[in-house]
Amino acid sequence: MDRKSRRSNERFVVIGAVIALAAFVLPVSIARNSVAAIDGKPSSEVDHQVNSIIARLTLSEKLELIGGVDGFFIRALPDAGLPSLRMADGPMGVRNFGPSTAMAAGINLAATWDAPLARRVGEQIGRDARAKGVNFLLGPGVNIYRAPMNGRNFEYFGEDPYLASRMAVGYIEGVQGEGVSATIKHFMGNNSEYSRHATNDLIDERTMREIYLPTFEAAVKEANVGAVMDSYNLVNGQHMTQNSALNTEILKNEWRFSGVLMSDWFSTYDGVAAANSGLDLEMPAGAFMDPHTIGSAIDHGKVSVTTIDDKVRRILRLAIESHWMDRSQTDSSIPRYNLEGDHVALEAAREGIVLLKNEGGTLPLDKQKIKSIAVIGPDAYPAVPVGGGSAAVRPFTAVSFLQGIAREFGSPVTTLYDPGIPRLSEAAQRTNLLTSEGGSSGVAADYFKNENLAGEPFEHRIESSINFGPDPNADLGVRPLEFPADTSSARWTGFYAVPVAGNYDCFVQSTGEAGGYYRVFVDGKMILDNWNEARALVGFDTMHLSAGSHKVVVEHHGKPGFLGSRFRFGIVRHGAYVRPEAEKLAASADAVVVAVGFSPESESEGADRTFRLPPGQDELINRMAALNKNTIVVVTSGGSVDMQDWIERVPAVLEAWYSGQEGGTALAEILAGDVNPSGRLPVTFERRFEDNPVYGSYYPKPDTEEVAYSEGVFVGYRGYEHSGTKPLFPFGYGLSYTTFRYGNISVRPIAAASAKDAPPKSRLTYEVSFDVTNTGHREGADVAEIYVGEANPPVRRPAKELKGFARVKLPAGATRRVGVTLDSRAFSYYDARAHEWRVDPGTFTISVGHSVDQIALTSTLPLTTSQVTSAPHPRPALAQESFEQSPVNAKIQ
Repeated sequence: MDRKSRRSNERFVVIGAVIALAAFVLPVSIARNSVAAIDGKPSSEVDHQVNSIIARLTLSEKLELIGGVDGFFIRALPDAGLPSLRMADGPMGVRNFGPSTAMAAGINLAATWDAPLARRVGEQIGRDARAKGVNFLLGPGVNIYRAPMNGRNFEYFGEDPYLASRMAVGYIEGVQGEGVSATIKHFMGNNSEYSRHATNDLIDERTMREIYLPTFEAAVKEANVGAVMDSYNLVNGQHMTQNSALNTEILKNEWRFSGVLMSDWFSTYDGVAAANSGLDLEMPAGAFMDPHTIGSAIDHGKVSVTTIDDKVRRILRLAIESHWMDRSQTDSSIPRYNLEGDHVALEAAREGIVLLKNEGGTLPLDKQKIKSIAVIGPDAYPAVPVGGGSAAVRPFTAVSFLQGIAREFGSPVTTLYDPGIPRLSEAAQRTNLLTSEGGSSGVAADYFKNENLAGEPFEHRIESSINFGPDPNADLGVRPLEFPADTSSARWTGFYAVPVAGNYDCFVQSTGEAGGYYRVFVDGKMILDNWNEARALVGFDTMHLSAGSHKVVVEHHGKPGFLGSRFRFGIVRHGAYVRPEAEKLAASADAVVVAVGFSPESESEGADRTFRLPPGQDELINRMAALNKNTIVVVTSGGSVDMQDWIERVPAVLEAWYSGQEGGTALAEILAGDVNPSGRLPVTFERRFEDNPVYGSYYPKPDTEEVAYSEGVFVGYRGYEHSGTKPLFPFGYGLSYTTFRYGNISVRPIAAASAKDAPPKSRLTYEVSFDVTNTGHREGADVAEIYVGEANPPVRRPAKELKGFARVKLPAGATRRVGVTLDSRAFSYYDARAHEWRVDPGTFTISVGHSVDQIALTSTLPLTTSQVTSAPHPRPALAQESFEQSPVNAKIQ
């Protein structure tokens, strides 16, 4: 299929989709791969029960079972005692079937570096799922953060596979402990959102094993996850739903995953290939792996009945082990409005917010000295608890930054508010386009029934602006425009009169792959191009325009999909963004909190986002900083943003991520000093995107859909250290209102309690212990990070890799001894030639630090040949090799 056809198919697949792109997981409390009893019933009895049911099913019933029904269900088999099984989107909460607790986003949870908290978050989400009768919670999302633009980074656990593994295992155990199956997603390589149905990720085996597979491996081997969801993209030439090397050879055979492997919604492209490659369940329906297609394939010997039986067996076994066949999944004793969940949501928000800069002790703000606070910016109000797409859980209530600050500081302090800059719908409405040079206001609109603007338009009309779709955050008193029925593409032509020469932003807000492909021409030059790839939900470019009239042509194609039908265009002159009302407030207030960043309309699945903040926000920050020396910037985003234009001009910066329904309360408590910030970055914040290790490999090669992961294992902090590039804020970084010191490091061998993940015949287990002292004047929590590096490796390896961490809360002046266990995987790399994990003899450096760039303690550990001897266990190669990488448990004494 050529690129154009594939994109056309992508749009066809997405149109009319239920809002969901998910994953699928099992809630059992003990290892499903063992022969131990499950709630008193031996595995042999479960298998006997499953086989008995399968023997009674017709082939037609089996084939109907492996395709979803009604958007979010597995169909019932009443005669077999199987009820209809319900799924719901995650991972920040139970999105479907009404409001629910909106937890902090995955990236925020990773910033807590608190695996027990991740488990508590999972527990509360599991309880909400039981209250709604949900069997499968479609989360967690665990894809690795390669670049800040990925539209779903906010759902995931950051750039490091070890940190992501610890968070994922805790989350899954929490969900599944409540009798709900978790679904880990998206398996694998779903590390961008542009053109996600067509992107072909070229990843060598070593890179997969060391970076992109470990979190899924931990979920299967440690958390016994019940379901795995395949992603949309291709990996090494095969769509994941038909990638047998990963689905069958690794996931099912090597890792012994016995749960259910499902497709993401509309991510199946060839039913026979998917059936033979390990896919068990096509969602949301059997469109390709359907009874007719698979039945015919069975008749012609292309698919075996045994293959189908295995899929049915996995669904039935999960249902029996989870007790879905002998009890109601809806637990009416659990309240839908979850007060306990609210407390956990608040704790996650508190622990995840990262204090990036605090020059001159700007924070915390003194309630006794501050008389007024101006809260200004597009993300100040209303609350922005989550990003967009299938992760956009709707809470019963959410606390905005404005509300949180007003409540925290109380009546002695006056809290002022202004949005700061116009919302994009307002900016689009104000963009005065003319029908001709010097003509009347309006823009000529032509609508076509094809996607290529071909032939004569079926409708022509003059419109006041290019401003389609609802804006939930603004009441402009103007009814949103609607596309005429049957529109598949459109062209708007007008003229923009520039009164004063200068720099102008030209922007488009769209819905990405769900109906938002576009391109913009100014004076015949293409300024914005999202015609074939939805690279950003809000795209904009800065251009210099001379005074006078300029011809503007905006073209669009696609039909409304799961993200709606939003489409806006506008032009704004630099220096004209900031509202005069905001300037007045900033000049008079004792402190200014500027809330900027993204929202579900600008950061979501279905497209990427820009590295730059949305239009006008840099200007707002700089203007506020010029008017008030106590300007505090709070960023809402799923990862790093371009801060170059203002980072040196403001004294304090906090990264708030998407902090869930309690984000406003948590931020206010930190600003006031009632909570000491303890979040640490789970990703590296670069100064420029050009500094990122994947700068040259994030987007496809020209005229192809191929994305070559040429950076190999040197992604994130591994890559910055490898190139010697200094980031703006390093991985693991975060400030506190107190200080911590480490001392007295000791590394000693210990007996391995469990070495199931260690390389064969290599049972290295060491304890790294050290003292942590709170050297400041107030209680606080610290995250001590343990990195391992090999001095002279025989293959290229990162200088330091995270292999353990310990979160420690201490009162002022207190010292505590901390111990962290390292097993063989902590010293290993993946030998792509032998297809095995390997530890080579040599000298290793164990480092303890406050971040990857702030190392406080080091110790060397020599490993001899006798210690690391390992018999090779070769496996088939997965990809062209271009490069030559254990659970760690912390104990606090």
